[in-house]
Amino acid sequence: MIHTYQITGMTCSGCSSGIAEKLNGITGVVQASVNLEKGEAEIEMKNHISTAAFQNAIGPKYTIREKLSESLTVDQAPAPSEFRQLFPLFLILGYLTIAAILLNRNKFNVHGFMLDFMGLFYIVFAFFKLLDLKGFAVSFGMYDPLAKKVPVYAMVYPFIETALGLLLLLRFEIRFALLATIMMLGITTIGVTKVLVDKQSIQCACLGTALKLPMTKATFIENSLMIAMAILMLMTGF
Repeated sequence: MIHTYQITGMTCSGCSSGIAEKLNGITGVVQASVNLEKGEAEIEMKNHISTAAFQNAIGPKYTIREKLSESLTVDQAPAPSEFRQLFPLFLILGYLTIAAILLNRNKFNVHGFMLDFMGLFYIVFAFFKLLDLKGFAVSFGMYDPLAKKVPVYAMVYPFIETALGLLLLLRFEIRFALLATIMMLGITTIGVTKVLVDKQSIQCACLGTALKLPMTKATFIENSLMIAMAILMLMTGF
């Protein structure tokens, strides 16, 4: 008998092949195949095997649930709201805002606040990407137009972010950093827009793979905010 299961948490072909290998190693499984794009696994088994057994085999990084129909899954909890899914992103942006305000507390300056916010933004977001550089590169290449054509760009992207963040925080070559921000995030925003228009289900790589965030309008707004700050500062003297 063949059963279909939904699997969440996969980000690359390495994930799907690794899961397939573990599933095929379970006693009683005749054949298991994993489809990364659909996020599904088809498992043929001699006798009934519990979902818990499959979960134990693939580990806590992924979640597997039996699929009864296109709209019903065994023990499936209600999908979290978009706000709940993006709460880590909002929390980080909130901390960055507070930090930028504190850095300019003695004599508040809008330009100083924006430079510090953008600099901290780059440093913090690059840190999360570097926690799993290969995983980030795979996820980023799924929607960034340049990373799709030049894979090495995805591998060096967090290092570019780190460099830009330092330039902004140190107030060195600010104009270059702002122009680079517009170009880099502009390219990414084009890819994000296409994903949203096509209503594709892709993981956002803005915080790497450590925090699994869905690609939503918030991602578009996040990039647009950075681009808007860069353009505003260029127009007002930098």
